[in-house]
Amino acid sequence: MPRHHLAQLNVGVIKAPLDSAVMADFVANLDRVNALADASPGFVWRLQTPEGNATALRPTQDENFLVNMSVWEDADSLRRFVYNSPHLAIMRRRAEWFERMVEAYLVLWWVPVGHTPTVDEALARLDRLRAEGPTPHAFTFRKAFASPDAGSAAQSFGFGDTCPAT
Repeated sequence: MPRHHLAQLNVGVIKAPLDSAVMADFVANLDRVNALADASPGFVWRLQTPEGNATALRPTQDENFLVNMSVWEDADSLRRFVYNSPHLAIMRRRAEWFERMVEAYLVLWWVPVGHTPTVDEALARLDRLRAEGPTPHAFTFRKAFASPDAGSAAQSFGFGDTCPAT
C-alpha cells in the first residue's frame, strides 16, 4: 500500500482580469477541466474555493498571480491527465492567458497519504526548486524523484517541464 501521493503546484500570471474578454475562454473551460480532473483515475484532491476552483485565491501581493494545486496517487495518474486527456488542448493555449514566466512555474513533491498541502507549503517548495534546482524535496517532470515508497533515485516521468494548468 503506497504511503505517499504526488502533489503538484503550478502558478501563472494572468494577462488580464478574469472577467475580461482576454480571459473569457480560460474561465469558460475551468469547470469542464476541473470536472475532468476530479473524475480522472488517480485523482486525490485539488485546491478550490466554494466556487469550485482556485482563481479567487491571491496568495501573493500580485493580483494577477494564480495558483493551481492538486494531489495524485502517482506520477502516471498525473501524466495521463495532463497529456492523455482533453486537458492537453487547454494547456497548449496557456500563452493566450498567462504571461511567459522565466522562472520555474511548476513544482512536484511527494506528500504522505492523507496530507493536504497548503498554498504556503507549495510556494515554499517552488521557491526551493527555483533556488536549488530539482531535489527529492521539490522537483520537475523532467528531473523527477521516485516516491519515498520506492526510494529516492532521480528519474524522468517521461515528459517535459510543461505546466498542468487546471
